[in-house]
Amino acid sequence: MSTKRNSERFTWGLFALVISAVAVAADEPRQWLERMNQALTSSDYEGVFSHWQDGKVEMLRIIHRVKNGEVRERLVSLDGSGREFIRNGTELACYLPDKRTVLVEKRADQNPLLGNFPTFDESSTAFYDVQEVKRTRFNRRNTRIISVTPKDEFRYGYRLWIDDSTAMPIRTQLCDSRGRVIEQVVFSDLTFNAHIPDSAFKPEVSTEGFQWLRNEPSSSPVLAAGGPALWNALKLPPGFRMTVRAAQVMPGSQDPVAHLVFSDGLASVSVFVEAHQAPQLPEGQAPPAPGVARFGSSSAFSTVIEGHKVTAVGEVPPETVKAIANSVKSGPLSLQAPPRH
Repeated sequence: MSTKRNSERFTWGLFALVISAVAVAADEPRQWLERMNQALTSSDYEGVFSHWQDGKVEMLRIIHRVKNGEVRERLVSLDGSGREFIRNGTELACYLPDKRTVLVEKRADQNPLLGNFPTFDESSTAFYDVQEVKRTRFNRRNTRIISVTPKDEFRYGYRLWIDDSTAMPIRTQLCDSRGRVIEQVVFSDLTFNAHIPDSAFKPEVSTEGFQWLRNEPSSSPVLAAGGPALWNALKLPPGFRMTVRAAQVMPGSQDPVAHLVFSDGLASVSVFVEAHQAPQLPEGQAPPAPGVARFGSSSAFSTVIEGHKVTAVGEVPPETVKAIANSVKSGPLSLQAPPRH
């Protein structure tokens, strides 16, 4: 009898060990995504990478430092345009030599200029599959390929080559639901530095004679119930919910523009609602029909709803921005995710 009980205990113990190992294996790809985000946001590094999009390639240099809790970054185009983007805490300065302009704005988010992968939580598993594809050598580094595959046509997926030793994404691909590559970033050089001097964050371009433009945030960013009309989306693609509702002053607009953000946890879409002014057209000419515009990996769609121009923009498929823009109506606010069935 004792031998039988010991055998049963061993069998159940082995079964529990197998289940535990499977659970750890399932969580490991997500843990690597978290490590990657941590490396992107908290490490001191600099490197050169190529950005592939729409058949064009651009070489850029990135410098990133965190000192005493303050983040400083510098992104420089190496293709001859001389464009530079320098972030100092929450302030971002864009140096545009071709326009002889420097644009300075406040950033509400803390995402690095290189971009970081959104947090992948339990709720995201309903819309994405995440798994480790294989381990391989890439650019003389041991890496593991993590894939994040969408389960429908409303969002894009990723393939990420994550360095084993630093957790940095050495190669990143943005893919559609069929796995076709839309955009790619590949590091040709990447180093981690114990000391990056302040001089590394000064622009190389001379700004003599440049126009300086400052985009200050609205002093009253949240739309109050007694203010302008409230806007909401009545029917969203699966998994998307409203996460931000604010007002901001846009160039060329006299009145504050309503700004809504919808997200599924990974992908996000910004929607801008402003008073519509119909263009003056020659007699007999009909206004152009709404259409989706593509800018690399981003999609944009504009339409007119209730006398307002509604524009949706995001790094999502065209069907997503079109569906969200067409669902916008004036109505009560709801920041809660819709119930799942």
